[in-house]
Amino acid sequence: MCPVLSDARIEAQFQARRRRLLMALPVLACGLVVPTVHARPDIHQASQVLMGTRLDLTLQGSGNLELAAATAFTEMARLADMMSRYRSTSVLNAINLAAGLQAVQVPAEMMRVLQMAQQAARSSGGAFDASVGAFKDWNFDAAHPALASAEQIAAQLPLVDSKGLILNQKAGTAYLSKRGMRLDLGGIAKLPILQAGLQTLQARGVHNAMLNGGGDVLVNGNLNGRPWRVGLRDPRQPEQILGVVALNQGFVAASGDYERYFMHQGKRLHHILDPKTGYPTQGPHGLALVSHDLAAINGLGAAIMVAGADAGRQRLSHLHQVDAMIVGADQQLWLSGGMQARLSQI
Repeated sequence: MCPVLSDARIEAQFQARRRRLLMALPVLACGLVVPTVHARPDIHQASQVLMGTRLDLTLQGSGNLELAAATAFTEMARLADMMSRYRSTSVLNAINLAAGLQAVQVPAEMMRVLQMAQQAARSSGGAFDASVGAFKDWNFDAAHPALASAEQIAAQLPLVDSKGLILNQKAGTAYLSKRGMRLDLGGIAKLPILQAGLQTLQARGVHNAMLNGGGDVLVNGNLNGRPWRVGLRDPRQPEQILGVVALNQGFVAASGDYERYFMHQGKRLHHILDPKTGYPTQGPHGLALVSHDLAAINGLGAAIMVAGADAGRQRLSHLHQVDAMIVGADQQLWLSGGMQARLSQI
């Protein structure tokens, strides 16, 4: 979980490190940190555990902000339950259990996320693949880690195939073509769920909001008349701020090898799996992406973690609506032109 630092500390640390950041000196990884908001009558903050992380809401405006936050949490919990592989009664697990047998009726919200998963697989050349759920023997819970064996992975590799997810939008169904296939939507569902939470808030007249779900942040409007501020930090040294992004609308998403992992024989094994090998990726240590466009950014972080920093930079060169920071396996920091401009303007 990201630590919370005051706005003043973020500003001081950023100013001290701006020159070093823009010269791209070596760092370790990327993460997100959101500054503390001072209590005011027109500001409401609330938190719940959702989607395997703590989800924080910060709202500013008039009206019943507490009720608006509760309504947004209810909607996001509904969608998270629908798409969770950890809930036995979820729609996602119904699809997995019916793999190779029959198609399953899915709600419109689920169909949208599944279509995003297909698009992310196509655009990344298979680097993103929601069917990595077939690698079921890994456990990256630090309290109960489990290392999948080479034999288990070899048996599961034939079940990982994004083309095996067959969607019938007209009928509203989803089907996995091989018995034993399993979907894991952890890399594609969180941002649409945050977006649904924001839409719920907007429907209740709340237009100044930040939704912070671990490594993913969605903002709209302002805080105290200023853009929302999200710090990019070194997660292995949480006190180190690498830079700050300020924006009035859009997503800031971070991916990396630091969120869920365990050490084995001196090697860091983390939860982002390479669909082609079944093992944790050996690409960048971490990255942060900023965009107003959900479709452009969703699934992109995991895809770059799999494809590697060089492939990620090449792909990002064609995505002008996405600003990026990548920390490669060589610990070198790379900023897209848009990200460098964002940071230099703070």
